[in-house]
Amino acid sequence: MLEASFSDVLQTILIILLVYFAFKMSIKWFGPLILKYFLRKMGKRFEQQFRQQQGPASQKKEGKVIIDKKPKSGRKSNKNVGEYIDYEEID
Repeated sequence: MLEASFSDVLQTILIILLVYFAFKMSIKWFGPLILKYFLRKMGKRFEQQFRQQQGPASQKKEGKVIIDKKPKSGRKSNKNVGEYIDYEEID
């Protein structure tokens, strides 16, 4: 059966702490750079999607007039709703 000496346990704990602090420092230094990279990449992707949506509509010839008609709504007002009653607040 293997036994761990005190120095081996202490060495393991020190290595774990060293790795933890090295990771923490690297995130502190390189985290903003990585975040900026991903935000820039996402911004380009959103801009590309926006241009694709606006593409056909924005390619109009100068002087050409296009009228887009609003579709007729299927709703009709129901006049049999009831009578309108004006009320006054009582102090």
